[in-house]
Amino acid sequence: MKIALVTDAWHPQVNGVVRTLDTVVGLLRDKGHEILVISPEQYRSIPAPGYSEIRLALTRARTIGRQIEQFGPDAVHLATEGPLGVQARRWCRRNGRPFTTAYHTQFPEYLARRTRLSPRVFWPYIRWFHGKSETIMVSTESIRNQLCGEKLTHVHHWSRGVDLENFRADAPSPAIYQQIERPIQIYVGRVAIEKNIEAFLDSDQPGTKVVVGDGPALPGLEARYPDVHFAGRKSGRELAGYYAGADVFVFPSRTDTFGLVIIEALACGTPVAAYPVTGPIDILTATSGVMDEDLNVAIRRALALHPGDCIAHSEKYSWEASASQFLGGLASQPLHRDCHMSRRMLAKAIFARV
Repeated sequence: MKIALVTDAWHPQVNGVVRTLDTVVGLLRDKGHEILVISPEQYRSIPAPGYSEIRLALTRARTIGRQIEQFGPDAVHLATEGPLGVQARRWCRRNGRPFTTAYHTQFPEYLARRTRLSPRVFWPYIRWFHGKSETIMVSTESIRNQLCGEKLTHVHHWSRGVDLENFRADAPSPAIYQQIERPIQIYVGRVAIEKNIEAFLDSDQPGTKVVVGDGPALPGLEARYPDVHFAGRKSGRELAGYYAGADVFVFPSRTDTFGLVIIEALACGTPVAAYPVTGPIDILTATSGVMDEDLNVAIRRALALHPGDCIAHSEKYSWEASASQFLGGLASQPLHRDCHMSRRMLAKAIFARV
């Protein structure tokens, strides 16, 4: 199958969207599929206001359209709602070309955190962007229900995976863990306003807080929280060691649609503390994490969970299954348009396709 993938999120950005797309593209290429990735580095671009890591591509619909036409894909997938996604959508609509989309980020909530406007201000744009797609790929049931509530009912389940060869409980801990007070509470991810990291750093549990990652909010947080250990960006086996050696992983975000870092932490045997919001409520079980509107309560209770239960739960997430679900969304009509489909019926529909 030949697939044209248009995305505003791509290397050198480091985030869950890029990691998901990169992993799935790699797996599909290994299986013989041809993938054309259309991304910001191919065009003149400007940095996103307040977030220079993200580049906003400056191009026209017909320019993207020429690339798509020359490639001759069987399917066109628009991964993001940014400038490239908008221009590709425009070309597809003008030329009667079907396309699929994905809802990777709680875009209205993300923009609300940055603009201080209500999320409701941004929902008309989300409905416009996704409304004419063949399917909207979503990672969790709660996101499916949310989009159905916005009359975006043509949804297809596309879950996420974890590299169980890399993220393991036996990954060696960083040397700094031998020098700091336990329990070690860790956050991994972008250091940005929408991640609500201050909620974690303001919690009053004893021990040491560790932040792994980089982003525009890092200098300000380093200045405000001198007792927190900021480790910077980590990857691979080194990142696995930061997870595995910690006592609890804290996920303070309220705007994610999934949270790859959650299942990476679980694969390393580290229980998760989070708010009861989209992402955690779709992933965590009573034996792998604790969710509470009081993050202090969630952290304290999560510390009592057993690493083996966390690892067992993470093994349910496979990148191979994720790639198959993505392919199924491209090759099929919408799985359903019934927002009230039961969980059992939804599961049967999903697995019948993959």
